Amino acid sequence: MNTTHCYHCGETCNDTEIQKDDKIFCCNGCKTVYEIFSENELTCYYDFQENPGAIPADIKGKYDFLDTKSIAEKLLEFDNGTTQIITFFIPHIHCSSCIWVLENLHKLNPKINSSQVDFPKKTVRITFHSEDISLKELVLLLSSIGYEPYISLEDYESGKKAVDRSLIYKLGIAGFAFGNVMFLSFPEYFEVSEYWLDHYKNTFRWLMFLFSLPVVFYSGNGYFIAAYKGLKSKILNIDVPIALGIAVLFIRSFVEILFDLGTGFFDSLTGLVFFLLLGKFFQQKTYNFLSFERDFKSYFPIAVTKILADGKEENIQIYEVKKGDRLLIRNQELIPVDGILINGNAQIDYSFVTGEAVAVSKKSGDKLFAGGKQLAGILEMEVLASVSQSYLTQLWSNDVFKTDKTSNFKNITDTISKNFTIFVLTIATVSTLFWLFFDVSKALNVFTAVLIIACPCAIALAAPFTLGNLLRIFGKKKFYLKNATVIEQLATIDTVIFDKTGTLTTAKESAVSYDGIELHSNEIQLLKSSLRASNHPLSRTIYNSFQNIKSIAIDDFKEITGKGIEVRHKNTFLKIGAADFVKNSTENIHLDTAVHISFDGIYKGKFTLKNTYRKGLHSLFDSLKNNFNLAVVSGDNSGEKDFLSENLPKNTTLLFNKKPEDKLQIVADYQSKHKKVAMIGDGLNDAGALAKSDVGIALSENINVFSPACDAILDASQFEKIDKYLWASKKAVSIIKYSFLLSFCYNVIGLYFAVTGQLMPVIAAILMPISSISIVIFTTIATNLVGKKI
Repeated sequence: MNTTHCYHCGETCNDTEIQKDDKIFCCNGCKTVYEIFSENELTCYYDFQENPGAIPADIKGKYDFLDTKSIAEKLLEFDNGTTQIITFFIPHIHCSSCIWVLENLHKLNPKINSSQVDFPKKTVRITFHSEDISLKELVLLLSSIGYEPYISLEDYESGKKAVDRSLIYKLGIAGFAFGNVMFLSFPEYFEVSEYWLDHYKNTFRWLMFLFSLPVVFYSGNGYFIAAYKGLKSKILNIDVPIALGIAVLFIRSFVEILFDLGTGFFDSLTGLVFFLLLGKFFQQKTYNFLSFERDFKSYFPIAVTKILADGKEENIQIYEVKKGDRLLIRNQELIPVDGILINGNAQIDYSFVTGEAVAVSKKSGDKLFAGGKQLAGILEMEVLASVSQSYLTQLWSNDVFKTDKTSNFKNITDTISKNFTIFVLTIATVSTLFWLFFDVSKALNVFTAVLIIACPCAIALAAPFTLGNLLRIFGKKKFYLKNATVIEQLATIDTVIFDKTGTLTTAKESAVSYDGIELHSNEIQLLKSSLRASNHPLSRTIYNSFQNIKSIAIDDFKEITGKGIEVRHKNTFLKIGAADFVKNSTENIHLDTAVHISFDGIYKGKFTLKNTYRKGLHSLFDSLKNNFNLAVVSGDNSGEKDFLSENLPKNTTLLFNKKPEDKLQIVADYQSKHKKVAMIGDGLNDAGALAKSDVGIALSENINVFSPACDAILDASQFEKIDKYLWASKKAVSIIKYSFLLSFCYNVIGLYFAVTGQLMPVIAAILMPISSISIVIFTTIATNLVGKKI
């Protein structure tokens, strides 16, 4: 009797067969899903995997509770009235088809803006237009295509964070089977004969076979799946030789006991899988620990201004912010926590959250969400909840801000693994052919031992552990990287470009003097209040020079990047900034850095700032000059060119009067000469250059400003250690290479004994994890030693 399977879900069609387009479905639900995909040209879903879908459940009325606003608010991550963001835990996510269809939800409903799948966590993060599609309609859409989300208001968080324990289960079964197979193998090891040989030999051998079945088909299935997917994509990944070794051991052992040719290698087989999984478990536990330290202990060096009860302002670290605190958010600052707008002209750019750069107007009493950026001057807000640092980390790492920096960048492991796999398979094949001619009895042993001893686990572990540990060390040293790949990119850098103002100079110690028409008290008050809203280093310096002057609320504030500030308050129009912006003329290039002001079109004068350069500037450039091309780029005039020429190395390029777009072009010019560029700026006027560079580093000094365009954030107090961070990155790559060399030595020695037929597969299975653990120990110790020198 022929059994028919559903085209969509793969279930057996028993009594009912429903047909559509010559395809058979088990129920109307599966047929409906197929029709939905067909109408929206999404039938590629079935090309990724055969029968990938799930039967959609009948959920009529089940999600009516989502129409209740108070309940929906508890589930939403973000809601600005027009755009909402939510993350669903979807248990059915299991293959590439699931990822593909869930990331193409916008084709099923154009009111969905975007969707991103986190496959290991089985979650999908969906951004949608709440005016056009409700949360309930979104859930019903997911359910109708077989991806019903898990929603429990009481246990929602635990549902989203469900732990995948499959590796522990696989390891436990492999360990149990390995132990029992070893016991059952003792009579064979000690060559016991007579009664056992006559009555129990076959029983013991078939018991070992039964113990090996769950090991091969459950515990070891991940290696077969990974190898199959790699070969299907025409990629020789590092799981191919592992899967081949397991398969050869199993088939050969089965044939031996089937035809009574021997006891087989079930001890080697179960031992191999157990030790492989043990190495993977060790890697997972250690790497999770490293990631945990980075996510929850390495806070961004971001501060926020807290307004005290007496009206004074105090800079505090964002993780000290508590519910009920009153915060001051300046122009271009990131809102670090959810809160309520108290006063101010709020124009919030939520592109950091949604990817859509459209400013949203808010009025007093409206809710503000973490991750928004204020674009229209100053605002005051009351905190609703303490800061979620992991949420800011998530925003910074959002796929919305992924550029093509890494598209052409191949990491070390990817480069080596393919060649290594080819090498191992070649050695295994050649040595097996050799023994087939000289001693057939050794041929299969040699083939199996080569595949096991040359297991590329050590190579796979070297880079993650080295880079992961250094990522943690950098975090402790107040240098925060977006991901581990940035370390490898830092190691390739040969050109370092510095912004001057706010990067080489510090606003904390600069001397300020005023030259011009005397300002009235109301003009000084308006000037201070205008500067209070700006985050530019020069604005902060001048603002701090005004003491005991009360601030007032500003009606209309506009900051023009690279030029200055325009403020309208009642009947007064104030301009602050560069000479060509305020009075349409250029200054003598030999003057110090200056900020000009005018009231109602009448030029008043200028504030001259004598820049104070950061501690360690001279020694930093001296350390960098022999190994890097150096450049300093500034939007200021060249008044300090003589000072910089005298104090910086002679090969340093000095460029002045450069606008933000000029800085970006300078980076591009270096890259056109095949240079690898690191751009170091304050993140205000340098966003374009930071994004364009191979590695963009934003310097942070007690201001809640950084750009998603940057790859790293450096606490300003660590400025003089930039050379050490670059050195440590290059050392990390060297450590990985040394690890590969150490692994290669293991393999050469092991392969010699394997190829010559002197190494039994079980011994190879024991030596393999020992080499992996030694690699992990080496990389951890080596990176810790590097960290001590930073």
